[in-house]
Amino acid sequence: MPSVDICFSPELLPLYDLRGKVAVVVDILRATSSIVTALANGVTHVFPVAELAECAALGQQHGCLTAAERDGRAAEGFDLGNSPFGYLPGGRLPVRGRAVAISTTNGTLALRRSLAADAVVVGAFLNLQAVADFAQAQQKDVVVVCAGWKGKFCLEDTVFGGALAERLAATFDVTSSDDTLAALHLWQQARPDLHAYLLQSSHVRRLNSLEANKDFDFCLRLDEYPTTLPVWQDDRLVAAG
Repeated sequence: MPSVDICFSPELLPLYDLRGKVAVVVDILRATSSIVTALANGVTHVFPVAELAECAALGQQHGCLTAAERDGRAAEGFDLGNSPFGYLPGGRLPVRGRAVAISTTNGTLALRRSLAADAVVVGAFLNLQAVADFAQAQQKDVVVVCAGWKGKFCLEDTVFGGALAERLAATFDVTSSDDTLAALHLWQQARPDLHAYLLQSSHVRRLNSLEANKDFDFCLRLDEYPTTLPVWQDDRLVAAG
């Protein structure tokens, strides 16, 4: 029986062997939520990169939109920040049919560090069912890579890991590792009122201080895009066909 494991921070990835496994990279607030929203709303593909300079260079090289954030704020000189609302119809810029290069404080770095896995996909509450369906189809060990905050534990990313473990519990081993058990327990506490539970988290307080309350509300929508799965292919993320 395949297993589900939770890596609480990219800094802990050296402790995990991703070979032969599915890596689910999650940064609920907000990189992976934004990437899922982008692909669900007609963005053709996403180049996730760690550095701002590389993001800008890709924009010039490919003629694509650029999106960047540092410390929760939109980085200067880029087309978009790190809000999912930048990709919704009626946004400031038309995105349908365009590619996007994106660099964020935590999420894109976590993704780049996870590329040793057999498959790398992007998870969020917005596409939880799509991630669960993919894992069920693959029947390989799953490692949820939580982006965290600058190497530290983040509550919302770990709660997502617990939610995914619960959906896979019938056919995956979700009880043999303490990290997965902890994530499950956190999800079970959060599930009755996810919004109220995560208002306690430091990242949510940080975002709300930047007046990003609507981003928080949107990123907690369960299965808003239940069939959208960003998957790593060559040098980019595309929506699984």
